[in-house]
Formats: sequence, C-alpha cells, structure tokens
Amino acid sequence: MFCPDCGTWNRARATHCVRCNTDLPVLAEPPLEKPDEETGALRLATGNRYRIVKRLGSGGMAHVYYGEHEVLGRPLVVKVLHQSLAREEEMRERFRREAEAASRLVHPFICPIEEFGEAGNTVYLVMPYLAGGSLAGKLMTTRTVAADKAAAAAAQVSVALDYAHRRGIVHRDIKPDNVLFDDDGNARLTDFGIATARFHGRLTAGGRAMGTPHYMSPEQAMGKLVDGRSDLYGVGVMLYECVVGFPPFDGADAYSVGYKHVHEAPVAPDTVNSGVPAGLAQIIMRCLAKNPDDRYQRGAELAEALLRWLGAGGPGDAWRNAGVAWAPFAPTPTRP
Repeated sequence: MFCPDCGTWNRARATHCVRCNTDLPVLAEPPLEKPDEETGALRLATGNRYRIVKRLGSGGMAHVYYGEHEVLGRPLVVKVLHQSLAREEEMRERFRREAEAASRLVHPFICPIEEFGEAGNTVYLVMPYLAGGSLAGKLMTTRTVAADKAAAAAAQVSVALDYAHRRGIVHRDIKPDNVLFDDDGNARLTDFGIATARFHGRLTAGGRAMGTPHYMSPEQAMGKLVDGRSDLYGVGVMLYECVVGFPPFDGADAYSVGYKHVHEAPVAPDTVNSGVPAGLAQIIMRCLAKNPDDRYQRGAELAEALLRWLGAGGPGDAWRNAGVAWAPFAPTPTRP
C-alpha cells in the first residue's frame, strides 16, 4: 500500500511506513500486485492531493491515469510524460507549453488544465475527467458518425478554435483523438502539445513537419509556418472521416500521405458515400482546399456554415447556437 503521509510504497502486511514510520491503515485484504513504478512515482509527485486509481491508456507522448481529488472526490485525468521523453529537455518544455497554452484558454469547448507539476523525471498535468469518451472512440465503435452529429461536434470545435486563434494559439493537431465529450455530450478540444503560440519561441527547426500525417494541412506537411486556417483543414479531414469512415488520404508511410495532402485532390465525400448530404460535402471540400485563402478564414465562419446547414439560423448565431442545445452526443432525456 501507499503511505497516506509520504506516498511511499510498502508491502501489504507492513504496519509502519519504511520511509517516515507512520502507522499504516489495516487492509481488509492485500492488493493482488504491486503497482508499476511510474504509478508510485506519480503518487509521490502529486502528494496527498490526488488518489491515482488506474491507467486509462497510453499515447506516443504520455500515459493517462484516472484519479480523484483526495478532498473533493472529483474525477480527474492525470497525463504523465513518458519517462524516456522526460529526460529530453525539448520534450519537457513541449509538455509544459501544452499546459501553459491550454491554461490561457478558458472556454466551454476547450478542456482546461488544472495543474502542471514536475518531480525528477515525473512530469504531469491534471485535467477534468470527461465521461463521454473521444470522437476517435466513437469512430472505432461505429466506424462512421451520423452527419448531423458530426457537424454539431465540428461546429463546437470550430468555435473553440476561433477563440484560440484570436489569442494567438494554433493547435496543429486536430484529429478525432483530441476531441472529447463531457457528460452532456458537448465537444471539448484537448491536447495542445504541439500548439504554436505567439507568446512562445520556436522549438522546432524550420522545415520539420509537426502533427499527425493523416490530418495535416498541405502547408503543415511541407513544414511551413501555419495559421488558424491549417486547423480548419484538420476539421475538414475529421468531418470527412466521420461521414465516410476513413480520412481522404492514406499511404504506406507519413511521406506518402503528406505528398497526397500537397498534390492530390480529395474525392468528394458524397461521391465516396452517396448518403452524405451534398450541403455538408461542400463544406468539407472547402475546408480541404489546398490554398488556405480558399478555405474558411475563421473558425466562427466554419461554425456558422455548419449551423446553417443544421438549420440553426443565419450568420452570427454560431456563438449562441453552438451551445448545449446543439450538443452532438447529448444524453436522451428521461421522463421525470
């Protein structure tokens, strides 16, 4: 068990902590196995503020744990940079910048960062736990998402992006994995790990493409400087995948996918799947224009187009209508 005072791991039958000699609580039954070393280090790093319950999953950059606030009992997610990456100064700085960028964005459709901390090679950040899962999870389950639900989620993401872009932050990694849903079914944008912000210096050398190949804009694939219109290209790719079941470009490796983003025209989604509404297909294809000048110029403009297609009203209504009433995965109401 972990000592409630100092967080040190002790054997199940121990009566006193081997580190601080505190009396340990009596367990009704011993745990089945000792947690992994990272869990122990994380518990030490966070002290008594959080109870780390279990690992939810892992990505290329970090492990994600489910936890609870020790005093308030509120569910949380603790994201921990991989130990191997934590030894690299650039990766630690990139992780810190994710926390800094997201902490400056206070918006209902952006997942907030509640804490960032470092202790040795344990580098972590704390976020709210969102019970609705991710858009990627929904695609894994159903392969496609209904056109109206996909459009509503994309409208909320676009409103969030407009807010971020006006504050000088470009996300650069828009994809289904980074769209989460809260208890009411509203979309929340997360993971600003490779975001670029006007208040940050450059970490990446020029000419190096950063992002996920299948969702990169042409200019991003070429390693050029990008602006908010690159994120809107990513929204278009995400919408395409939602209604068709796969992204517009695929290939044997990252280079071949990037080449297609730069040089090949996507097949219209309503050509791939005749069930895709023509109006939504037109919106998607405009997002996927090679030239940024031919795309929607602001997230609000894209959100308004999606909401008009959904029947939400005319220009200017995006800020009002992209709220709870348009939650794409809202729970079914129950009778009182």
